[in-house]
Amino acid sequence: MTRPRRALPLELLRAMRPKQWIKNSLVFGAFVFTLNERWRPLSPEMWRYFFESLATFGLFSFLASSIYLINDVRDVDKDRQHPRKRLRPIAAGTLSPVVAVGVAVVLMLGTLALSFALSPAFAGIAAAYLLMQFAYVFLLKEVVLLDVFVIAIGFVMRAVSGAVVMGASISPWLYTVTLLGALFLGLCKRRNELVLLEGGAGDHRKILESYTPTLLDSLTSIVASSTIMAYSLYTFTASKRAGQNLMMLTIPFVIFGMFRYLYLAYSQNAGGSPEEVFLRDRPLIATIALWIAATGLILGLGR
Repeated sequence: MTRPRRALPLELLRAMRPKQWIKNSLVFGAFVFTLNERWRPLSPEMWRYFFESLATFGLFSFLASSIYLINDVRDVDKDRQHPRKRLRPIAAGTLSPVVAVGVAVVLMLGTLALSFALSPAFAGIAAAYLLMQFAYVFLLKEVVLLDVFVIAIGFVMRAVSGAVVMGASISPWLYTVTLLGALFLGLCKRRNELVLLEGGAGDHRKILESYTPTLLDSLTSIVASSTIMAYSLYTFTASKRAGQNLMMLTIPFVIFGMFRYLYLAYSQNAGGSPEEVFLRDRPLIATIALWIAATGLILGLGR
């Protein structure tokens, strides 16, 4: 049954998937990882960088939401066969596809214009992200392995955007870790879809016929190990002072966080919605909070 018309703004907001905006927090990476070299705490310069990062976060959130709307319109029939996605506003019939597409176009054009005002370089990344996502929605999501790589590259573009807006230079290791970490989440998501949909996985998304739980388990193991190794190597080279490698102290948080996520993905099949996991699992939330606190303290002491 169609919901009352007064619920349209709420349904539109739900379709924009605000919970997934947590992914865009990667744009703050440049702000955090330049604590010990670019600005003094609580200085006017610090606040300028913070608000630039906050603006980047907001613009990337609207940009991603525009793609979610287009994707849900295209996949509406398939989503209606999915036990969870059928509850999305467009699939459930509570949001018109025409309205969704119209809002998506407005968001894209508005975001590109504001991105250019903030930073022409960021506008270029935003345009490239849109092109890549259109290619994903209409073609690449059906290409085995490349589908998860496109998702992972989107995460890297978020991290790069934060650095570009601030004019900061970030270690290539950080981008490598971001790529590997995103691949890890993407592979866990694919595994969740296979397990959840069982024999009907191919009916919902044809690309799932190309994956098997065994293949995904092997790939996840490789990527998880590579992520931990890459992050460890990053911490070895993160210090600006000779002999001071305190960032190594944050390695246990990363290892535990990945182990916890694997536990949830494999024991509770919770890997289908990373944003739900990060927002609801208390041990994981505590681990992330401790990592942020430790990183901020270490980088602040390294000034």
